[in-house]
Amino acid sequence: MATVRAAGIRGFDEVVRDLGADPEPLVHAAGLDLAVLDHDDLPIEQSRLAALLESAAVALHCPDLGLRMAARHGLDTLGPLAVMLANCRTGADALAATQRYLTVHSDALHVDQTTDPDEEPGVIALRYRGHPPGPPPVQAMDAGIGFLHRALCLLFGDGYGLFDVRLSYHPAADPGCYRRFYRAPVRFGDPESMLRVRAELLARPITGAHEDLRARAEAYLRTLLPDVDDMTGRIRTVVDGMLVFGAVPMEAVARALALHPRTLQRRLAAQGTTFAHIVDNIRRERARHYLTETTLPFGAVSARLGFAEQATFSRACHRWWGVPPRRVRAVRRTA
Repeated sequence: MATVRAAGIRGFDEVVRDLGADPEPLVHAAGLDLAVLDHDDLPIEQSRLAALLESAAVALHCPDLGLRMAARHGLDTLGPLAVMLANCRTGADALAATQRYLTVHSDALHVDQTTDPDEEPGVIALRYRGHPPGPPPVQAMDAGIGFLHRALCLLFGDGYGLFDVRLSYHPAADPGCYRRFYRAPVRFGDPESMLRVRAELLARPITGAHEDLRARAEAYLRTLLPDVDDMTGRIRTVVDGMLVFGAVPMEAVARALALHPRTLQRRLAAQGTTFAHIVDNIRRERARHYLTETTLPFGAVSARLGFAEQATFSRACHRWWGVPPRRVRAVRRTA
């Protein structure tokens, strides 16, 4: 199941209210809990988010809903990844960071560099993929690639070097809406969706970047990815197997890896993380799976995550997502 952080629909309620409607019935009709409007880190099934935007656009007679959403998104929509991008040295560094860490925001979205389809010298293409095979969900694609454009404007200024936009679908809104949004020519029905930009963008520096902030942001992002390196992957494997038996002492994990606990701590510190942080991330990942993809009772989920009490599990959910377990599960209830 592909998911995206609820930050992906940040601003939806404001857009809908600006159109004179109430967003709550639309959210309920898409099978989502209202908590997604207020808690950025809640995981949403990508298909439900796309369905919400498509149905809202039709119900509100607003064919440019996706573009309106993109216009309201700031770089901070990406959560911890935003800090790293704002502090990368160059466009190439920011693109590499996006390719590596975008999965922290969503495992459904992908951005990469590809050759210019027109083979024009000095031009590259930034390809955006954000939907499964089949007809593209127009509003979700408009919001996604529109946000890619907006993020580049925020990092490099409005004149970042956009030549034109190629979209793999036909517009729901008047083509003029797209030209006004991108301030560049837009072509529809192409094989892939992409922004064609000047190749020199890759070498452009990002104003105000601080290397220490970038390094700290990357150290944190690395802890959010599974199997970042062999040592972290080995620790995760051992912890994952021990959770069901209750608390996982670091000493027990160190013994399983034939390491002294202080050696394990030093190696994790060198990677910018801690044993407690790894355990917490594993619990959060497994909690998301159990709450959104199974119907296990909350007590059983709590036990499988190694919590001594269900109340402790509930407090962890509040810390991770700002809501109790029942609200996380309600996010993907059947409409």
